[in-house]
Amino acid sequence: MRAVRLDPIDRKILSELQADGRMTNVELAKRVGISAPPCLRRVRTLEEQGYIRGYHADIDPRELGFEVQVFAMVGLQSQAEADLRAFEDRCRAWPLVRECHMLNGEVDFILKCVAPDLSTFQTFLTSELLTAENVGSVKTSLVIRGAKDEPGVPFEVLEDRLSRSA
Repeated sequence: MRAVRLDPIDRKILSELQADGRMTNVELAKRVGISAPPCLRRVRTLEEQGYIRGYHADIDPRELGFEVQVFAMVGLQSQAEADLRAFEDRCRAWPLVRECHMLNGEVDFILKCVAPDLSTFQTFLTSELLTAENVGSVKTSLVIRGAKDEPGVPFEVLEDRLSRSA
């Protein structure tokens, strides 16, 4: 488990930044109980080591007119590594596809898509996704409402696991 290499202060920094990536370094240092200069050094190290991949705002799609969210389960005709990578590359190029995950089981990929309306999604589905090379099947599910959307990882589970193994 890679997180074992992190000390409690590093894990607290990650937890605090996950909850609020906009706080100042001074505020972050105060929350984790160290002074600002070493806090900034630790944050930069965590970024360089890949623990922190980036910072972003959590935008409400509906406020911008993206009323439709759909999960598309995609089955490919070939699961050769080159074909899997080609499909992943294609997904990265489609603006409506916001997430793409390869799965184990009956479905090869699940895509999270957003669109302003059903017509826009249907056009994407019929003219892009269904006609993409190597796509064998697509099943879609329209999201009615979301009950939970938490980013990142549950740090309380990590801390509990580490305390039991110590």
